[in-house]
Amino acid sequence: MKKNKRPVNPIYKNKSTLAVYLTLRALILFILVRAVLRREYESVFFCALSLVLMLMPSILSKKLKIVLPDTLEIIILLFIFAAEILGELNSFYVRVPNWDTMLHTVNGFLCAAIGFALVDMLNRNERFSFQLSPLYLAIVSFCFSMTVGVLWEFFEFGRDYFFGGDMQKDTIVHAIHSTALDPTMSNIVVHVRDIQDVILVHSDGTQQALGLGGYLDIGIIDTMKDLFVNFIGAVVFSCIGFFYVKHKGKGKVANRFIPTVETPGETKDSR
Repeated sequence: MKKNKRPVNPIYKNKSTLAVYLTLRALILFILVRAVLRREYESVFFCALSLVLMLMPSILSKKLKIVLPDTLEIIILLFIFAAEILGELNSFYVRVPNWDTMLHTVNGFLCAAIGFALVDMLNRNERFSFQLSPLYLAIVSFCFSMTVGVLWEFFEFGRDYFFGGDMQKDTIVHAIHSTALDPTMSNIVVHVRDIQDVILVHSDGTQQALGLGGYLDIGIIDTMKDLFVNFIGAVVFSCIGFFYVKHKGKGKVANRFIPTVETPGETKDSR
């Protein structure tokens, strides 16, 4: 007597999401094998981290009983690949203009979605009868996203300051404005403009011109730009969430991005 085979239960049941997941996973595994052969252990770490992170949306949705829309899942998968594999391993953060800016914008959007879902879990038994006002949910979603963005900038600063990294990318500027240059120590801003280069003077007296074409700002512009685009992403999703709640879950566009609490017998196709 033949035994019935156990049904296949893929991590991502939607065909589009599964196709994206399998494609990205195959690419990462290829890079992982190549990194192992070349003994590039830092690359191995980022590949392993990416594989784990790509499993998290499906695992968390099952554990927390949250329905993640397929569009949102695909965006999350692509974001992980773009940040870890393309950004870190292939140096897109340096080679591609505004790559970091784009990812921080998407991060603001995604974190706002997560914040929205966490608050929505408080209304687990009444899926579309929210006890919290739409404006309150939007504000909480926005604040959650901005908090994550600030904590990430703390992490970048900590790695750069304590471990000599360069996560807060430098910017070439042609003017500086500082009270530290005021010889009278009267809190007067001294303006230095038309800076064309930076010359390093070492302890032995030797000098080295960097040839930067300007002054090297060490991270503050990058940090503020990251927070600003995170702000934009958070505002966009918070607005989507606001109208989603106000119209009690109606709207095809919003449903593509809003995580919801799973109800008994619900599937993504039933949404």
